[in-house]
Amino acid sequence: MKLLIASVALAFFLCVTACNSSALKSGSASLTAQGAQAPKDEYKLSTDSKKDKAKSLAVAFSHVNHATKNYSVDGTKTIGCAECHHTDQPAAEAAKHPPLKSAYPADRAVTLTAETAKDAKTPQVATCRSCHAQDGSKPKLLDAIPEVTYEGDTDPTILTNEEAFHRNCNSCHDAAVEKRKLTTAPTTNECAKCHTGK
Repeated sequence: MKLLIASVALAFFLCVTACNSSALKSGSASLTAQGAQAPKDEYKLSTDSKKDKAKSLAVAFSHVNHATKNYSVDGTKTIGCAECHHTDQPAAEAAKHPPLKSAYPADRAVTLTAETAKDAKTPQVATCRSCHAQDGSKPKLLDAIPEVTYEGDTDPTILTNEEAFHRNCNSCHDAAVEKRKLTTAPTTNECAKCHTGK
């Protein structure tokens, strides 16, 4: 269960970063087929937050490092695209990892990978905020921001952009630190250094 949560965490984290890239607009053709540039390497998260405090705490994120280096929880492999871009896989595959869902509005025939992204028939990646909008905003592709009731909870959690980012990035980093005794990945404990509640 911890590995699933960690995978989902990193999936949302990477998905959040893709939201800041104008090259990743939703559509029906691949990035390569449209002549779009590959996602940039460095993203600053929270720069367009509705919360002033979050803007001042923008987090640097390297898409290239997370997608090409052995950044899996156990450190033995790269992170698959669908671990972050969870809607970009067939419904049957996503169903194996609740509460994840497949592509909206239509099911995908193939799972997004670095190789399938090169194929003109592969649908483009929808941005995270297409479904996980900021608090108070309506998502582009859904009637409302997704909700999920996690095991052991009685109330649903509204998976806003901020909620998805924090839940998933933190749990993945925490799991990697615990498994590999890392000292470089930001963890939940380090978040309190800036997020003081003041």
